[in-house]
Amino acid sequence: MTAQSWPTTRDLPLLPGRSALLIVDVQNYCAHRNGGEFNGLTPTEFEARFGGFFTQFERTALPNLKRLIASCRAAGIEVMFTTIESLTKDGRDRSLDYKITGFNVAKGSWDGKVIDAIAPSDDEIVIPKSSSSVFNSTNIDYVLRNLGVERLAIAGIYTDQCVEGAVRDACDKNYLVTLVADACATYTRERHDNSLKALKGYCRTVTTDQIVAELQGAQRKAG
Repeated sequence: MTAQSWPTTRDLPLLPGRSALLIVDVQNYCAHRNGGEFNGLTPTEFEARFGGFFTQFERTALPNLKRLIASCRAAGIEVMFTTIESLTKDGRDRSLDYKITGFNVAKGSWDGKVIDAIAPSDDEIVIPKSSSSVFNSTNIDYVLRNLGVERLAIAGIYTDQCVEGAVRDACDKNYLVTLVADACATYTRERHDNSLKALKGYCRTVTTDQIVAELQGAQRKAG
């Protein structure tokens, strides 16, 4: 990339053939009420610890993820997914952080699957990861380069953990990143908002409505 070709702003639209949408960790383990992350909790404990998250996720983030995915598919934007899933059943390949935290989604398990509500098509890429940032424990950078991706939209869960890690690392890998804020969720609204503030200097932050309108406008121009 020459100096003359460098972008001078982060406020650039997604373009078919040069862009991808990455959905982070919206899987049974942590985005389904029966997921493994919540094993052993009583209904009262579950509601106290995760009720707010599921309210935010099911009422706002999940409907927006559905719209976002549908719009990207219609516009010819590559849709990709990451899931937390070990390469082994006992999780011996996991990052030290995941071992200490106790996260182990066994290879091939139900917990490691994207939730049915936004299930990938049979030709969409799903990349299992065993660390917080997908860029640290997978070959995603290699895959994105092979796809010709320069602009990467990111959404999913948890905003202040794996989503934020993906945004920061993608920026350092020279991708132009768009964060779709209302298609993300985390444990509390405060943590979600704090993460968005922290990421403000790294990426373009937009709403699902903005992305949908942007892609529909591009389709009309192309037609």
